[in-house]
Amino acid sequence: MSDKIRILYVDDEVHNLQAFKATYRRVFEVHIAESGKDGLEIFKNTELDVVITDQRMPEMTGIQFLEEIQKLNSEPMRILLTGYSDINAVVDAINKGQVYRYLSKPWQEDELRTTIESAFEVFRLRRENKELIEKLAKANEQLEFMLRQRLLS
Repeated sequence: MSDKIRILYVDDEVHNLQAFKATYRRVFEVHIAESGKDGLEIFKNTELDVVITDQRMPEMTGIQFLEEIQKLNSEPMRILLTGYSDINAVVDAINKGQVYRYLSKPWQEDELRTTIESAFEVFRLRRENKELIEKLAKANEQLEFMLRQRLLS
């Protein structure tokens, strides 16, 4: 398994996908899709840490895409990109808890990289917290079992 952050970037503009992959392929494990439909297929078949999507795409907007992936797995962090100042879409995405961060297009390489890395850190901490809670619940069950055994003796 790679130590790289696993990213899916969905955008209907092929040159954006190519630029993203060329910029980040050495740093991250990059998966790209030209549509929400293609992105959903990759999402279903690939373990991902961060999902980035353009807002304005034909057939399925970025927010609609994020709503669909959230139904499948809400753990990966979500970042919304748009070249338009569609404030209603941004507010909607944030209010529904679907996005970690919103960035404007054209994206700046350093800003996007920093955003991806900080999103992954939140993802990692959430996953670690979930694992610790599961371990604590298991330890609690074992203690309760031992206590019951002692009370029955």
